[in-house]
Amino acid sequence: MAGGNKRKVPDINASSQADIAFLLLVFFLVATTMNTDKGLLRTLPPMPPEDVKVEDQKVKDRNVLLVFVNAQGNIMAGDKEMDIYGLKDKAKEFILNVNDDENLPEKAPTEIEMPDGTKWTYEVSKGVVSLQTTRDTNYETYIMVQNELTRAFNEVRNEVAMSKFQREFADLNDEEKSVIIDAVPLKISEAEPRKVGRRR
Repeated sequence: MAGGNKRKVPDINASSQADIAFLLLVFFLVATTMNTDKGLLRTLPPMPPEDVKVEDQKVKDRNVLLVFVNAQGNIMAGDKEMDIYGLKDKAKEFILNVNDDENLPEKAPTEIEMPDGTKWTYEVSKGVVSLQTTRDTNYETYIMVQNELTRAFNEVRNEVAMSKFQREFADLNDEEKSVIIDAVPLKISEAEPRKVGRRR
């Protein structure tokens, strides 16, 4: 039996396959959209200038409303315990300080530019609502508290919009909304969760 010539199997160009796989990977990375959590929008105070003394950086006690939610869902606003239904009104009282109570936030007369280019002076509250929880605070309760605090700011914005433009905030155009937002900035900060030690 004569020995036949063996056919040579052609080599596969592995480098070209690697290039194709890489291009496909890049394509899918670019084309794929991923859902991202946007979180809660909050406006925080700007960083103080470097030449400001440490003691001047401290926010006065009257300008801070501490809202604390413990693991049992109990709410403390300032020095008073309250339920979720009273929190909005407590926050509104703090933001507005209608009677210029020395125990409530200071106000800073601020010039705000109107859509027509004129200036409007409004006493902007220096108050900041500081929300603090424990690591065991129920998430649902936390969200409910966040919503009530946000509602308080929204209602104040609505009242100022009605007073200035005779329309509700939702009905204003973008320039008018910007005026009201400058007058009533959303100042809710979140403090680091409080550590509650276990008794042995």
